[in-house]
Amino acid sequence: MIIFSAIVPHSPLLVPSIGKDQREKLTGTVTALQEIEQALYLAKPDTICIIAPHGSRYPDAYSINMSPKYTGDFKSFGDFSTVVNAKSDFLLIDHIQRKMREENVPFTLSSSENIDYGFSVPILLLTTHIENWKLVPVTPSMFDGKSHYEFGTQLKRILHSESQRVAIIASADLSHKLSKDAPGGFSAEGEAFDKAVVDGATRNDAKPLLDLDMNTVENAGQCGFRPIMTMLGCLDGMNVTAKKLCYEAPFGVGYLTVRYDIA
Repeated sequence: MIIFSAIVPHSPLLVPSIGKDQREKLTGTVTALQEIEQALYLAKPDTICIIAPHGSRYPDAYSINMSPKYTGDFKSFGDFSTVVNAKSDFLLIDHIQRKMREENVPFTLSSSENIDYGFSVPILLLTTHIENWKLVPVTPSMFDGKSHYEFGTQLKRILHSESQRVAIIASADLSHKLSKDAPGGFSAEGEAFDKAVVDGATRNDAKPLLDLDMNTVENAGQCGFRPIMTMLGCLDGMNVTAKKLCYEAPFGVGYLTVRYDIA
């Protein structure tokens, strides 16, 4: 069953050894992630399903990494000592892929022990006090928002019928074009995109996101749209209380943290 959900950013600057002084500019997000970490611990998940945008990605299929175990590091960001490890919920992943294929959902499996920072950052910051948990790492496709929402509803039917307690985390940064100093430069579409996402996600309402033109989505220079749409699909029809904890963009990249408590 699905017992908790959240949207969290995955900027490596949130890792203390990498962000250092820059991390002080993300105080709101750091505090929000501490609340998510505590809430996740209290929810007692057996399995954490993280939907992140940078894994082995297929343009025409959703995918899950089915390695028996996972390891993530931050060497590409200059940190050669921090490592995260996770065990795979191998049986649940197999159940998911069988059900998806039975329903003719475009779905495939990859297999790599190495996971990228889209998974590693949430694992590092959110699982400090959780023991004996397992990971289901989901990667979106390049389909549009409606398709990902529908994929989320299909994933929900599978996860919610399971006996183990499953938390769903959308690992998602918003627009990278919110200021002239942003990584992608400035674009007015970045601000419009973030406004719609914050509005919809805060109310657990996919409509503002579904109303976005896909050109706006892509021109916003974001990486979180599809993970968030998938997560919202997973919460479709459930008794959910959404709480926006923080939205900030000190470096021209939108960082949104939202907590979803499930009755």
